[in-house]
Amino acid sequence: MKCPVSCIAEMAVDFRRFTHFRPCIDLHDGKVKQIVGGTLSDNEGYLRTNFIASHNTGFYASRYREDNLTGGHVIKLGPGNDMAAQEALAAWPGGLQIGGGITIGNAKSWLDKGAAKVIVTSWLFPSGKFSLERLQQLSSLIGKEQLVIDLSCRRQKNSWFVAINKWQTVTSLEITKGCLEELSQFGSEFLVHAADVEGLCKGIDEDLVKVLGQWSPIPCTYAGGGKDITDLELVNRLSNGKVDLTFGSALDLFGGKGVKYTDCVDWNRIHPR
Repeated sequence: MKCPVSCIAEMAVDFRRFTHFRPCIDLHDGKVKQIVGGTLSDNEGYLRTNFIASHNTGFYASRYREDNLTGGHVIKLGPGNDMAAQEALAAWPGGLQIGGGITIGNAKSWLDKGAAKVIVTSWLFPSGKFSLERLQQLSSLIGKEQLVIDLSCRRQKNSWFVAINKWQTVTSLEITKGCLEELSQFGSEFLVHAADVEGLCKGIDEDLVKVLGQWSPIPCTYAGGGKDITDLELVNRLSNGKVDLTFGSALDLFGGKGVKYTDCVDWNRIHPR
């Protein structure tokens, strides 16, 4: 059952830090889309798409700017998205993070184009194996405060392992307390998509949110499966307010029926930091 705006304030719990809604712009073939994460691959016939926007990226970035939604991310899912990404950054310079194909060779240029931070994933895994050296090099080049480490993952029994290459290749890097503590020395935030539930609107991975709240020493944003405005309260409770939440396919801004964008804006307003 959906919670009306009038009851959002009643969901507040007395935490020192509250979960916030973080906006997103997912790009595929130059368009804003919402995709079932587990179907991303080089085989277009396998792809399941929930939404293709008629608006350009500047429309969404401008909306986020007007509503003072900070810490949002623009994710380029494959090639052909650079111009659309640049349009979003131009609409809100310094207001959005950028991810997808980020390397040590282009990270600074994306910051120069207006990104608040860059989000790095696959480049940290040459030949499929995690390289701490690469992470250290990138962090030294741009500074840890401008670096977000993407640990989007897939579940393997009772554990989670980082997935790269459109979330199709599961690596050997397991999300553990020790892993998050070590990596946090080189970045300012973690971004974690639960790829197995991304785009399904059937509920978040509660176990993953809970351990992220317990283990992450730096701010962390979770995405995947959000279906209702009360998921903000749920993530707030499970993580003790330490993990932020992104809604995608369920959001009415992207054609969804489960979550009203205005309710998310109200949640952040009612729970200031």
